[in-house]
Amino acid sequence: MSADTANGKAKIKIDSASKVYETQSGYVHALDNFSSDIQERELVCVVGPSGCGKTTLLWALSGLHPLTSGTVYLDDVPVKGPHPEIGMIFQEANLLPWRNLIKNIEFPFEIKKLNPNDYRDRIQHLLETVGLAGFENKYPRELSGGMQQRASLVRCLSFDPSVMLMDEPFGALDAFTRDEMNLLLLKLWTENQKTIVFVTHSITEALFLADRILVMSPRPGRLTREFKVDLPRPRHLDMQMTPYFMEATKEIKDIIYASIEVEQHADG
Repeated sequence: MSADTANGKAKIKIDSASKVYETQSGYVHALDNFSSDIQERELVCVVGPSGCGKTTLLWALSGLHPLTSGTVYLDDVPVKGPHPEIGMIFQEANLLPWRNLIKNIEFPFEIKKLNPNDYRDRIQHLLETVGLAGFENKYPRELSGGMQQRASLVRCLSFDPSVMLMDEPFGALDAFTRDEMNLLLLKLWTENQKTIVFVTHSITEALFLADRILVMSPRPGRLTREFKVDLPRPRHLDMQMTPYFMEATKEIKDIIYASIEVEQHADG
């Protein structure tokens, strides 16, 4: 599923989002007047220099960190706190070490006061899809890093949210496993038709996954450019060797480096 096949409705609307943190050493202006629409069933990646506010933006979308000003809308309703239609996957798998795999997957149901038995068929299908069927009684220490992140995908999708927010979930994995996880994510996205916002430091990962890439400036994070990815679906790893892919990678890098130079010149 691509944005072109969605119905054109803005699933998420970000309206003039700004965030200022108060710290012991002073104020940190993390996000500044960021606005964008994300369509239903679209897969959007967010890239930018380190410290530019990508994670701050994602936490604002989740409703877990309130904005200083501006509003995030989900289906035209302001997001003012954690939302049952939003699932989040973090940089670390964050599996509880004293719980086995199935008990970790069931943890969100406890928080949401849902009966996991009502979702048992869905959970089993997801486990089979990601290759974890038969590992239900294993503990996190018995699983590889890739397996733990597969488990986090199942945990997020198990209660069937309409939106997935992903904060560089594959960044700590080796290159081969990361490729596997990207292909798995695209398979799950196609099958489950979720709206995904995916933060990454990797431009190649963003190009491979996304319908559209939001490029952010150095802190305070602003929207520098929206880049539409002109690659057909389904995606294949050999697409990364095409002239278009390499030229697009350079173009986005140039946008980011140019914004860094502008910021450094302004500071100077």
